[in-house]
Amino acid sequence: MPSLEGGRGPGGSGPLSAPRLRPGTPERAGLDPAGMARLTDDLHALTAGAHPWAAGAVAVAGRGPVIAVAEASGWAVRYAAWDPKSGTGVELPPAQRVPVTLDTPFDLASLTKLFTSVAALQQIERGTLGIDARVGAYLPEFTGAAEHGVTVRQLLTHTAGLAPELPLYEYPGLTARLARLRAEPPTSKPGEHLYSDLGMLLLQFVLERITGRTLDVLIADGITRPLGMTATSYGPRPDAAATEDQRRPWAKADRGMLRGVVHDENAWALGGVAGHAGLFSTGPDLAVFCRALLAGGAYGPARILGPDFVELLLTPPGLGFALDEPWFMGTLSGHGAAGHTGFTGTSLVLDPSTDTFLVLLANTVHPVRRPPDSHPRAALASRLAKAVRDA
Repeated sequence: MPSLEGGRGPGGSGPLSAPRLRPGTPERAGLDPAGMARLTDDLHALTAGAHPWAAGAVAVAGRGPVIAVAEASGWAVRYAAWDPKSGTGVELPPAQRVPVTLDTPFDLASLTKLFTSVAALQQIERGTLGIDARVGAYLPEFTGAAEHGVTVRQLLTHTAGLAPELPLYEYPGLTARLARLRAEPPTSKPGEHLYSDLGMLLLQFVLERITGRTLDVLIADGITRPLGMTATSYGPRPDAAATEDQRRPWAKADRGMLRGVVHDENAWALGGVAGHAGLFSTGPDLAVFCRALLAGGAYGPARILGPDFVELLLTPPGLGFALDEPWFMGTLSGHGAAGHTGFTGTSLVLDPSTDTFLVLLANTVHPVRRPPDSHPRAALASRLAKAVRDA
């Protein structure tokens, strides 16, 4: 497991404010060992057989500062291609496959939105960004949002009325892609919830405008470097788990088998750094991210947010984070759990009421995308919920 040491963050420094994570037993974490053993067995079942839920997967779960489960299963690279005629993946010879380890980076897909949201809250905490300010005040050239009075809060809560996505990847060149994004108006009434990748893209450009720095630098300087998350970054990441054999008609672009480059077509079309997708990370690194938020924004001597702003992130309606969603949180939901999923097979859940967290990384789109199935995510989260012992 990589080092879990942290540094001093932009939100403050000083004496040790939160213990760092350490490996331990379920008992030491206040978790039922039999229940955690079942969680581990369930993880291995997800990668077993000829047609598994995912080629490879990693789970990291814990309570308080103790990591009770850190398990890897299956293959980071199992297939050479997808065969549409037979409807199966073309498997590599065993000697050419790459096994998953705890240090394997995965394409986080929409878990990237959580980092963009924290970066935005950092600017709100500093007073350089107004949570109820209009996007047009920062980005007047984004006429679609500016003319409809879209606010920063609406971007963070998916209530700007923006469409879920646009086929930016179909436009020839970055100039045309950005022009299309700038002109896009809301497609539904602002104030109504409509999950949108576009909102996080607009938030990215707001952050880059007010700071003069690109989003990858903001996330590195403000989140991953202070927390010691050395395995978390935008691509390329050649050591990452493979994702999809991306070809039409099942995909939106013809890119071949992807490994170490972002799966999301719009993030790819925008150069790989995007507010809604593009980050790669490992299970242990994301456990640090979860622990920092559960500890009110602190990890060791590092502080990435003040407690009041972490509370703002994680209380209804949630800013960037989904709250109490049983479809992927299982019975861990219902009393303030927060988290998110990613299209590639990723998810994380943190539950402040029990001080628990679960990171699940998987490449369910390897070798091809399939209808989404979050039952395994919910089942693992329910295993953790049932394993929690009273303090």
